[in-house]
Amino acid sequence: MPVDLSFIWAGLIAFAVLAYVLLDGFDLGVGILFPFLADRGERHLAMNTIAPVWDGNETWLVLGGGGLFAVFPLAYAIVMPALYPLIVAMLLGLIFRGVAFEFVHRTRRMQGFWEFGFWAGSLIAAVAQGMALGALVQGIAIEGRAYAGGNWDWLTPFSLLTALALVVGYALLGATWLILKTEGIMLDRARRLAWPIGFSFLVLIGLVSLVTPFLRPEYLARWFGWPSGAWSAVVPLLLAVAIWQLWIGLRDENHLRPFLATVAVFVLSYVGLGVSFYPNLVPPSLKISDAAAPDTSLRFLLVGAVVLIPMILAYTAYSYWVFRGKVRPDDGYH
Repeated sequence: MPVDLSFIWAGLIAFAVLAYVLLDGFDLGVGILFPFLADRGERHLAMNTIAPVWDGNETWLVLGGGGLFAVFPLAYAIVMPALYPLIVAMLLGLIFRGVAFEFVHRTRRMQGFWEFGFWAGSLIAAVAQGMALGALVQGIAIEGRAYAGGNWDWLTPFSLLTALALVVGYALLGATWLILKTEGIMLDRARRLAWPIGFSFLVLIGLVSLVTPFLRPEYLARWFGWPSGAWSAVVPLLLAVAIWQLWIGLRDENHLRPFLATVAVFVLSYVGLGVSFYPNLVPPSLKISDAAAPDTSLRFLLVGAVVLIPMILAYTAYSYWVFRGKVRPDDGYH
């Protein structure tokens, strides 16, 4: 039986995007939480919890975006014109956030400005990613092999809802990361923040989940048709378990469980998107197999992926292992 390389690559790119969302998600979440931290000491401590890993986390964004360009050029050519303003806003936000991260520890007079830049860059990047997700879920107008929509198709009530949900979700990842990595007053503050943020995130997930099946007939059929609906029902059941674990972890003042439970909520929400999309790469009509590059290209690129992806996983795991444990106010990586 021949192997469909396009579906293997779709899985690899989906994995890279998920890895980026989870890893850079708590980085962005820490930045989004800046206005809720008490003082400069807490803000700098929060930055120190992500200092050893934040730039490595963004490797997965490069892999996902570069892989889409190389492996699914037709999808790239359609998605980019549809989402240009959001992609540019996201990149500018990430750049400004990165510059602010470096400069905030190297100046005294402008520390407030760079702290604001770290917060603003994190928020802008998260909003842009959430709106891009909403626009993609709604579907992108395609005529022939080109984008056929307008300049503002990405700006809708649903894309604003998904942007809000992702911002709050990243904030929850950030809060639970701080629970994992800090102690004392900072730990207590992060735990207090996690309760209302977690509740808000679950409400927003519920709203997005209720609206999504009714955006397109094929989504409705996959979630509520037979027999696909029976398999799809597993996702909300597992999501309920993850939510219960989040509640248990926060209630019992566990340091690790809330973060792992939040990661599980993100993973299951991502799986839910996959259920809605499959077998399309770009809803409503561009299928994975139709968007792929020739098999010779896919085979050549897969050789590189087989070498590079384990290397990225290895150095990512090693960096997290080296910098494991709690970060204290007198620790610093700058």
